[in-house]
Amino acid sequence: MIVIGNGRLVTRDKDRPFMENGAVVLDGPEIVRVGQTDQMRREYPEGEWIDARGGVIMPAFINIHEHIYSAFARGLSIHGYHPRGFLDILDGMWWTIDRHLTLEQTYLSAVATYIDCIKNGVTTIFDHHASFGHIGGSLFRIEEAAKKAGIRSCLCYEVSDRDGEDKARESVLENEAFIRHAQADDSGMIAGMMGMHASFTISDKTMELCAAHKPSGAGYHIHVAEGIEDLHACLRVHGKRIIDRLMDRGILGEKSLAAHCIYINKHEMELLRETDTCVVHNPESNMGNACGCPPTMELVHTGVLTGLGTDGYTHDMLESYKVANVLHKHHLCDANAAWSEVPLMLFENNAGIAARYFDRPLGVLKEGAAADVIVLDYIPLTPMDENNVNSHVLFGMSGRSVVTTVAGGKVLMKDRVLADLDEEKIMADCRQAAKELERSING
Repeated sequence: MIVIGNGRLVTRDKDRPFMENGAVVLDGPEIVRVGQTDQMRREYPEGEWIDARGGVIMPAFINIHEHIYSAFARGLSIHGYHPRGFLDILDGMWWTIDRHLTLEQTYLSAVATYIDCIKNGVTTIFDHHASFGHIGGSLFRIEEAAKKAGIRSCLCYEVSDRDGEDKARESVLENEAFIRHAQADDSGMIAGMMGMHASFTISDKTMELCAAHKPSGAGYHIHVAEGIEDLHACLRVHGKRIIDRLMDRGILGEKSLAAHCIYINKHEMELLRETDTCVVHNPESNMGNACGCPPTMELVHTGVLTGLGTDGYTHDMLESYKVANVLHKHHLCDANAAWSEVPLMLFENNAGIAARYFDRPLGVLKEGAAADVIVLDYIPLTPMDENNVNSHVLFGMSGRSVVTTVAGGKVLMKDRVLADLDEEKIMADCRQAAKELERSING
């Protein structure tokens, strides 16, 4: 049993949103009590005590769109890489990396990503993996890393015809095998989806193969209209817009997740809402790739369950919160845009999306919810209460404000020290693997 207290408790529970000197009591994987610190310590004197020292106690973050395989891109220089558009970025950087990844490099990429997640208070991720250099077993190696790190993970492999039908089929079978494995797992820490790259790299035949091998109860995780090229290809080849194609193929639905959705129209938004398909916004990635600004505010107002992800660009969800806040203000020339929509996406909708794959409630501190809790060393210089919490988060905190991370009732980091991972050894192994990957790519 663990008691985390002596802090400003931000619960995200509408019945009890904020406590000035609150505490949360964890018993195994779930929260059993929430209340005032003095009372919780009296009632649970045997519990391991974690002192927030007047900081903020809140639910851990959820990242709805990650790319573990991009970990070794940091600092990587690829000879001859000089992109002039989104397709050049995909082929010259990301597809080049994933074509050279070994299983061991995939595993180390995952461990490195999970360490960054822990340090930024992220305890649940939805990852979209690619390693066309070695497909079979790749999701299972990521699961090894997830279990080692203690991070809840929904995994998939991105199916694509870009390297031929044989590899597309192998990717489909990797998804099927992992989904079945995850569905048999009762830990509440792992789930699987049928991953897809994007409409323009997937033929009708391969989409049919995905449908034939997708186990019941799982949905699709697919990039949608991230670049204008994706839309143009769909119109040219299939005579319809992307969301219409996905609708016709049975890919939309409450268990499916559409990433990006930059080049979609009102009709497509309404289809996403009517099918209860989830969407995820990735602001830094869209800006960094010069893809454009999606109509995210309109998606939210249309009633589409829209979450916030990072696309592997960062592992700090508060960075993405800040960037999305200013991106949509700038894009819409509206100083009032994104004030309520982005925190809704991060703190409520991400939890709502995750609830479609994980049974125990996430993103909230209340009895029966998952024991996923973080402590931040933020001491406000102005009054803080339930009415201005998001303003304090936006302007006063960052992912590196997190000092303690607990997932599933297990302390993963305390006072910025990782509990069970040898960070120095892992980082040394990662640097060596990154050197080998660069040599493999550049020759």
